[in-house]
Amino acid sequence: MTTNLVIVESPAKARTLGRILGNEYTLKASLGHVRDLPKSQLGVDTEKDFAPSYVIPRDKSKVVRELKTAAKDARTIYLATDPDREGEAISWHLISAMKINSKIPYRRVVFHEITEEAVKQAFQHPRDIDRNLVDAQQARRVLDRLVGYKISPLLWRKVRKGLSAGRVQSVALRLIVDRDREIEKFVPVEYWSIDTELAKKERGARKFRASLVGLASGGKLDIHSQKEAEALKRELESSSFSVLKIQTKKVTRQPTPPFITSSLQQEAYRRFHFAPTRTMAIAQQLYEGLPIGDEGSVGLITYMRTDSTHVARTAIVETREYISQKYGADFVPPHARTFTKVVKGAQEAHEAIRPTRPGREPAQVRGFLTNDQFRLYELIWKRMIASQMAPAIYDNTSVDINAKGSPGAKDYLLRASTTVNRSPGFTILYVEERDQAEEEKTSPLPSLEKGDQLALSALFPEQHFTQPPPRLTDATLIRLLEQYGIGRPSTYAPTISTIQEREYVARSNGSLKATELGVLVNDLMNQYFPNIVDIDFTAHMEEELDEVAGKKRDWIGVIRDFYTPFEKSVTSAGELMQKVKLADELTEETCPKCGKPLAIKIGRFGKFLACTGYPECKFTKSYQIKTGVRCPECGIGELVQRVSKKKRTFYGCNRYPECTFATNYKPVPMPCPKCGGLLTVYRGNSVKCTKCKHRQKLEVA
Repeated sequence: MTTNLVIVESPAKARTLGRILGNEYTLKASLGHVRDLPKSQLGVDTEKDFAPSYVIPRDKSKVVRELKTAAKDARTIYLATDPDREGEAISWHLISAMKINSKIPYRRVVFHEITEEAVKQAFQHPRDIDRNLVDAQQARRVLDRLVGYKISPLLWRKVRKGLSAGRVQSVALRLIVDRDREIEKFVPVEYWSIDTELAKKERGARKFRASLVGLASGGKLDIHSQKEAEALKRELESSSFSVLKIQTKKVTRQPTPPFITSSLQQEAYRRFHFAPTRTMAIAQQLYEGLPIGDEGSVGLITYMRTDSTHVARTAIVETREYISQKYGADFVPPHARTFTKVVKGAQEAHEAIRPTRPGREPAQVRGFLTNDQFRLYELIWKRMIASQMAPAIYDNTSVDINAKGSPGAKDYLLRASTTVNRSPGFTILYVEERDQAEEEKTSPLPSLEKGDQLALSALFPEQHFTQPPPRLTDATLIRLLEQYGIGRPSTYAPTISTIQEREYVARSNGSLKATELGVLVNDLMNQYFPNIVDIDFTAHMEEELDEVAGKKRDWIGVIRDFYTPFEKSVTSAGELMQKVKLADELTEETCPKCGKPLAIKIGRFGKFLACTGYPECKFTKSYQIKTGVRCPECGIGELVQRVSKKKRTFYGCNRYPECTFATNYKPVPMPCPKCGGLLTVYRGNSVKCTKCKHRQKLEVA
């Protein structure tokens, strides 16, 4: 027994820790979980306090054997898995799988950043495994297994094999379906705006724009038609204009807090279009450590699964010192800034995501990182540094203008405004992407005084229509899940991945849109398991899991309270599903054998067309989404949307196998203006000819 054994999840983390700890420690990686519930059966004894039956997966047997061998020669085993419930559970499973007895002491070490100071501090103060955290993770795992393994078979019988249901994924799907339906039901309303171009009545006066905002008496003004807009335009053309009021306000804008898991995923999606899984994979690499020249393997950021904006006092001090040296004392606020993030169940013992060393500028490590690693590190670094910088200060100037009509006519109120940045503060380094998009674009105003007479030089009536709410994106879905308290930092990315892998949701122009299969599954879940897709119910379950972690609830009691009514719902749903038949979606096509309408049905391999005369007529054919574009190769068939064995969409002739033409790009129902060939959508906003390669911008109606 000459060394201590340290077990972590990944080889990268092992390398970084090995550099810090030295030769007295042997580092081994478990490669994630070493035990789990069996895939082939429920694995939860509902009759015996929901006891889980854990097994060692076949692909982890070799890892466990190697860990057992390493443990035989160890003085002490240190479990250095990640500092969250999942990491705590991995440590607990490791001890069980390795069958560690009392002869070999084992200790748990926890750190939120892989730096020499944090790691050595953790090893000087090891602790026991926290069974409350383990039980909270175990309760989540059992809950998800009960929901998935009890409901999924019902969907298999009703819809098709391979479908799944889950607590968090079902709510996420519901949010997407609800938004899609809100968009479908939306009826646009016409409205008009009128801008004016004005100037002081003096030679060479600079022109500026002002918008019609209402009646001078304070009444609201709605313009719903071109006729109304033209009438107002005529009134304004005969009005006289004068400055009523000028008001300038000093506005102070504070920086956003350092990242937590959800805000990092949202901002990385907005800036780089990184899917949450991609963001987390890159963040994991930055956390576990990367080789940085002579320094060796270095952990660049703190732990990336967190819902707390708390920052260690030492990190704040280092950040403020860096700002003072780099940007000057004017950019350091008098007092250190702290943030209170209102997230249900936020664990304030955790830290926000930040660089491990504020002084390690992105430019210094760029040569050692991939482009994606650099972009994410730079984003995290800038957000943290900016969070401790001085606020930005603006002067917002608003000018009210009176449009006085002829005697007996109404007077109208116009308004012009501008914003001038007096002190940039943190904005010299970082502004959140959505804030940049939402910043008001204003032009400077000329020098004006109350009572100044103004001359009208132009009027700009403009038609608008109210817009439906936007489709959900990865960023906005994560924001909703966080807002409602659905899931936790570790669940956002896998939840979005799962609903796409199950083909419940597809990407459409960067947004998430429910597929017909997703809508069907959502509606079945709403009908038979309303609690599972209920936002408040699911959020309450998360709170109960937090109570288990906080020693306030027993995990078995939480599961029992859930399972008793759930089991009745499963039994009732199974009986009802056998009696209820899903309504067929009829098409305009008729059966070539009997002449009856063909209907869209869903089988184990997806949609297909079948005769409504079944069982007398058993005619079926594959389901095809038509494009309305004639096949350029045979000139007879039509191009239809198909899905390959790898589940990739492509477009091919409906006369296959007689005609084998196919393209990966969506056909456009207009010929190439140069050669008459097939045009296809190319890179979203342009079209490209498959014959002569001519390209042009895609015109949007």
